[in-house]
Amino acid sequence: MAFTATRRVDFPMLDLAGSVYYPQYWDLAHRFYEESWEHSCGMHYDVILNEHRIGFPLVHSDAQFLNPLSYGDTVHCTITVPRIGNTSISWRYEFRNQDDVLCWTSDQVTVCVDMNDVKQKIPVPDWMREGLAKLAP
Repeated sequence: MAFTATRRVDFPMLDLAGSVYYPQYWDLAHRFYEESWEHSCGMHYDVILNEHRIGFPLVHSDAQFLNPLSYGDTVHCTITVPRIGNTSISWRYEFRNQDDVLCWTSDQVTVCVDMNDVKQKIPVPDWMREGLAKLAP
């Protein structure tokens, strides 16, 4: 089952045209991503980073800007995990506004690393694989 959450578009997120400034989409995506770990694996992202010492650098990101988000809009985010590889995880993001209009999509890939040596890829642990499987499309 997909992870879903909502967040309001606040004034500091805007560009001079009154739309969400494009880098803010990735900031929003990461905020939703952090929240999704409690849904999938039952623990705060901080526990994964600092106690399990597992990190997830982004190695690929593809995005489509389909409709603008504006001040006061409500972003409805859906995150799914279409693929879990040996050391990588594929993530799919969809942002819709309060009128259910698809505004932004992104396909991203993160790699599982040892936080004590972030240049060292590690296999996705079984407990994590099991949790993330809940986000399969």
